[in-house]
Parts: sequence; structure tokens; C-alpha cells
Amino acid sequence: MGTVETLVMKENKAQLQSILTYHVIAGKLTAKEISKLIKKGKGKAAIKTVSGGTLTAFKKGKAIYITDENANSAMVTIADVMQSNGVIHVIDAVLLPGAKK
Repeated sequence: MGTVETLVMKENKAQLQSILTYHVIAGKLTAKEISKLIKKGKGKAAIKTVSGGTLTAFKKGKAIYITDENANSAMVTIADVMQSNGVIHVIDAVLLPGAKK
């Protein structure tokens, strides 16, 4: 059984919810605002997620990258998809929360 099939099982609902909310931050940050945070943070910006985790944003050239707590990175491939309830930034990988301590 694959990862997706395992995560959608009823007994794994909390884990799936944790992964999904790890990809959400409170507020409406555009790519321009994220870039400003990166500049203010001297190359990196720590951003808290709804699940309580931390993502780190940085730039490589003009591209914005997001790193999870396991040091895996994803590039923002489509920025600033404006929605009524926030802003979506499409990334090219799944980011996962770090292990609970």
C-alpha cells in the first residue's frame, strides 16, 4: 500500500491532518511579502505553520524555496494564486513536519 492510500485510512486521519495543516500559514503572504521577510532575515525567513511547525523560506536566484523541519526543500513553481480565504503558492514537493519530541 502506498503513502496516500495509508494516509487516507480512518486510523491515520490525525497524521494526514497534521501534514495538510503543515502546509498552511495564517495570513495572506504574497511572494513579494515572503521575499521581504527573507531579506529582513538576511537570507532566510522562519514561518510558523497552522500545525505549529516551522517552514524556512529562502531564495535561490529569483526562485523562492521552502524547507521543512527535515531539511527537505520545495521550490515555489506558481506564486500568488489569490483565493477568497488566502493565497496559494504551488510547490514542487511535499513538505513534512519534523518528528515529535
